[in-house]
Amino acid sequence: MASVFLGINDRTFTYSFTAGRSEFQGTGFRNPMDFTLGPDDLVYIVNRSYESRSDGTRINVFRIGEDKEEYVTEFGSYGEEPGQFIWPMAIALDKDINLYVTDEWTHRITIFNKDGEYLSHWGTHGSGDGELDRPAGITIAEDGTVFVVDSRNNRVQKFTLDGKFLGKFGSAGTANGEFNLPWGICLDKEGNVFVADWRNDRVQSFTNDGKWLATFGRPGTGGDCSIAKEQGGMAYVQVPVGEFNRPTGVCVDDDGDIYIADWLNNRVQVLTAEGRFITEFNGDAGLSSLGIDKIKSNPDMIRQRNGVRDFTPEKVLWAPCAVRVDHRGRVIIADTTRHRFQIYQKNGEPILV
Repeated sequence: MASVFLGINDRTFTYSFTAGRSEFQGTGFRNPMDFTLGPDDLVYIVNRSYESRSDGTRINVFRIGEDKEEYVTEFGSYGEEPGQFIWPMAIALDKDINLYVTDEWTHRITIFNKDGEYLSHWGTHGSGDGELDRPAGITIAEDGTVFVVDSRNNRVQKFTLDGKFLGKFGSAGTANGEFNLPWGICLDKEGNVFVADWRNDRVQSFTNDGKWLATFGRPGTGGDCSIAKEQGGMAYVQVPVGEFNRPTGVCVDDDGDIYIADWLNNRVQVLTAEGRFITEFNGDAGLSSLGIDKIKSNPDMIRQRNGVRDFTPEKVLWAPCAVRVDHRGRVIIADTTRHRFQIYQKNGEPILV
């Protein structure tokens, strides 16, 4: 569901389809925390799973086609050995299609090639220059500069692809340019840096060298933690626009529009480059193609589904953690606690909604 407010009516979005299903292995996801977009409609996805079912912790690769998803492969596993991770958090791609995965537990970045073969890792626990404490979001500039959200140190650090420290910005606090447990990060086409300032309930933007530019949003008043914990995203929440409850992911499309995963408000908000509210996504999901295949294979599942009278709980987002816009102008949302993705099309021309 998407709603348009405040006179911004020249942008419209159409729900396309749902991708994925809940699986610990193979053709599905388990708590997809982040993803990155590769060539040929490939999507590389970080699955965090659970401590009690660590077999679901992995990276998997899907192709998101025009109207359905296709499972390609998976790699990585739970552990502290090279090529493994305990609490994988975020993922980024360099120009050679090597993958960089942050791990909160081991305080390191692990590198794989496009086929999932382990290449190397770097990162040392600490608070000094080049050291990390619970690294979260990661993004890579065209020149190969790696930006890492150093969450517990309340800063962003810059590295070379092989982990050499280049610089840092940010410190603990609530003023402009300060952070409180930051999470997601992205770059716009001008090279400016956007950071989801998680505990401060806002998004901040900076120049490439760390000069503060703007702050977007403030804490919301209508979406407390009980909504996600007790109702599981099953109820719509009236929350004032431009207010956030623990934003996790952020991305900026080629038009400069900003997409923010508003985690505990169970939605994704979209703002203009100037911070005006455009729309919000609450969820429109149905069964994915892989979900249909699974249900069709089990008569008991068919009977159970035929007895459902209200599909609202199936439609809505539940604690989305990440959002990206692909080369087709599709908004892809990691519907994390539902173990799936919801996909919307940004329309090139205004249409009647």
